[in-house]
Amino acid sequence: MISYDKDFYGWVQDQAAALRAGRLSDLDIEHLIDEVEAMGRSERRALESRLVVLLVHLLKWKYQPARRGRSWQLTCKGQRINFEEILDDNPSLKSQLDTLLSRAYDKAVIDAATETGLDEETFPPSCPWTWTQIRDTTFYPD
Repeated sequence: MISYDKDFYGWVQDQAAALRAGRLSDLDIEHLIDEVEAMGRSERRALESRLVVLLVHLLKWKYQPARRGRSWQLTCKGQRINFEEILDDNPSLKSQLDTLLSRAYDKAVIDAATETGLDEETFPPSCPWTWTQIRDTTFYPD
């Protein structure tokens, strides 16, 4: 049996082979549980990351109208597509959207302030857009 701590890739291959062969007694249950939970967190972080990038661009669109361009639109479009794909693949994350939005918006404000040079206080303290607006491929705040 390959050690989880010494060769992660080898351990994964070993665990997959044991599962395929039905050798359940050979499984490293404790580490498998940790890795399965980590996969779930990874999907949640990926969804949040897509949302942060989208919100940053919506904030920049709203608060830097003179700099609006096709690049920002395409970034919003791409992030919306990625967001929806992750959500389609992980529908149980829908129950966490409001919490995700709050966290993502806080991060987006920091990133938008960094990218624009505007003060964080320039932006609303909480997300000013509804989920319908955020997910709408034609929505850009004026």
